[in-house]
Amino acid sequence: MLASKVDRANIEKMVRTFYAMLIKDDTVGVFFIKALGDDLKNDKWNEHYKILDNFWLMLMTGEKCYTGDPFLPHVLIGQLYEETFERWLELFNKHVHQHYVPKIAKKFNKKAEILAKKFMQGLEIGEGLEGKNWASYKL
Repeated sequence: MLASKVDRANIEKMVRTFYAMLIKDDTVGVFFIKALGDDLKNDKWNEHYKILDNFWLMLMTGEKCYTGDPFLPHVLIGQLYEETFERWLELFNKHVHQHYVPKIAKKFNKKAEILAKKFMQGLEIGEGLEGKNWASYKL
């Protein structure tokens, strides 16, 4: 059954199942395996899950449970490409629609798209981003 509200429990489930699927993807999985390993139960992954749980809970509910800079780890991960972000967004879009009613899934996706655009701008990735003021978009 699709979740009709966002809470910690369903975010935790969504995040864990998303990354279990994501690391198998040839385009984006390699970045996560390189940074965190392929054992989703290791300490690095557990810490990453906690950060992501708090991040998405804050974005979706306004609960002040995330502190940090989501951009910095993406600077350190290695060379990313526009295709990397596009593939992540494609997989994320499909995945949140498997967990949430359409209205909520669309809200997740809108926030993910804005975030990806900000990251690409910050990393100077992609065509047509010059001159666009992504900072004015609200997450």
